[in-house]
Amino acid sequence: DSDLLGLPGDNLDLYAVADLFQNSKTIEAFEEALNDEETGINNLDLNLDDEVDFIKVATKQEKDDFVFVLQVDMAKDDIQDVAVILVTKDQEEKVTIQIVGDEVLFGKDYVIEPKTKTPSVTANPVYSGPDTTVVVNQESTVVIVESAPIVHYVYSPMYSPYYSPYYYGYYPVYYKPYPVVSIHIYGGRHHNHYHGGRHGGGNTVVINNNNYNNYNKTRNTSNTVNRNKTEGNYKNKNASKPKPSNTGNYKQSGANKANGAADKTNKSKPATDGQKNNAKPASKPAAQPSSKPSSKPASKPASKPAAKPASRPSGGGGRGRRK
Repeated sequence: DSDLLGLPGDNLDLYAVADLFQNSKTIEAFEEALNDEETGINNLDLNLDDEVDFIKVATKQEKDDFVFVLQVDMAKDDIQDVAVILVTKDQEEKVTIQIVGDEVLFGKDYVIEPKTKTPSVTANPVYSGPDTTVVVNQESTVVIVESAPIVHYVYSPMYSPYYSPYYYGYYPVYYKPYPVVSIHIYGGRHHNHYHGGRHGGGNTVVINNNNYNNYNKTRNTSNTVNRNKTEGNYKNKNASKPKPSNTGNYKQSGANKANGAADKTNKSKPATDGQKNNAKPASKPAAQPSSKPSSKPASKPASKPAAKPASRPSGGGGRGRRK
C-alpha cells in the first residue's frame, strides 16, 4: 500500500509497460499485448464500469524523436491520455527511452527510464584491513536500450508511423473486455532495472525528447476522468473492494461461474429425462383401461342372460314330458 499513489494510475504499472514496449517487435504487437488479459498489465477502469478499458496507441514523429501516446476513449469526443513513451536518438547515436505518466492519472513528474549506467565498487589500493583479498564488483541490472526489438524497428527502413484504427465503440476482434482486479491483487511490481516513479519534491525532471513539448500542446484530458477524480470516485472504488486474504488469480471467479453454469445444465438434463419417463406411464394406463374393460363386460353379460330366460319359459312342455 505504501507504493500506491492513490490515483487512477495505480491500475497501470508503467514499469511493466516499459518492459512490454521494449520487448515488442512492432507497435501493433505492443498495443495488442497491452490489452491482453493474459499479460495482466492493463487494469485501468477510468469509466468505472468494472471492465478494463482498451488502451490505443497513437504515434508522432519528428526526425529521430518518437512519441507514442497511450490513450483511452471515454466517449466519442472524450479522450484521456494515459502515458507517453518517448524514444530519442542523440547526435552520438545514443538511444534513450522514457515513459511519462499523465499528470491526471499519475501526478506531476511521474517519469521512469531504464538504468543505463552500471555502478561498481572500486577497490582502495592502500586499504590494509582484513578484507584486502576480497574485491566485489556488483553490477545492477541494466538495460541496453539499443538492443531492444522496438528500437531496431522504429529506426529501421521498415518502420512506418502507426495510427490505431480503433476508437470508442469500435475495437479489434482480439479484445475481450475482462473484469477489473482489486488494487490489492494487482499491486505494484518492482523492477530494479529502472529509475523513476514519483519525482517531484523539487527534483528536476529532464525530458530528453525534443518533441515532448509539441505533444503537450495537443495533450488530451477527459472531462469524465477529471470529474471522477474530483469527486473521489476512483478512491472510493478502490476502497470499496476489501483487501483479499490471499492473492489468488481473479480468473478463478470466472472459472467458478462457468462451472456453476455447467452444473446447472447437468442438473437440468435428468429432469428432462424424468419428465419423459413420467409421461409414458401416464398415457398407457389411461388408454388400456378405458377401452378393454368397458367393451367386454358390457357385451357378454348383456347377451347371454337375455337369451336363455326368454327361450326356456316358452318351452315348458318339455319338462312335463320328462316327468
